[in-house]
Amino acid sequence: MKINTRVFGEVDIEEEKIITFENGIIGFPEMKRFTLLYDMEKGTDVGIRFLQSIDEPNFAMPVMDPLLVKEDYSPEVDEELLKGLGELNDDNLLVLVTVSVPSDLTKMTVNLQGPIVVNVTTRKACQIIVDGSDCPVKFPIYDIVKSRKAGE
Repeated sequence: MKINTRVFGEVDIEEEKIITFENGIIGFPEMKRFTLLYDMEKGTDVGIRFLQSIDEPNFAMPVMDPLLVKEDYSPEVDEELLKGLGELNDDNLLVLVTVSVPSDLTKMTVNLQGPIVVNVTTRKACQIIVDGSDCPVKFPIYDIVKSRKAGE
């Protein structure tokens, strides 16, 4: 299937690359089908990818693996919230957090309180809210990303 996107222009999406959020995502409950896109020239290990809506081409959220910026990120999650995703294990679990990229890049943050959990086998996902002071909505990442790029 071909979709037009704001960030990447027209792209081909294979059916098996579509991720379904049965309840949509927080703030956008009507958006249920997404795919993950990234800049092919930079590869998949650059950190930031885009959760691109299949249904709304102008909607793409920057996301990243929280372990790239907070190595000890492991929030307590109620199993009931993940039940609709199918059986999860280390091999099929993908956790992403949304990235806020303001015009002043030094203020870049990730939302550790609202992670996105994906079962890569079933391609089902949900966004959850976790409690705890080590999971802020605005966790600053500019210095962390800058030092990672510098190879520190």
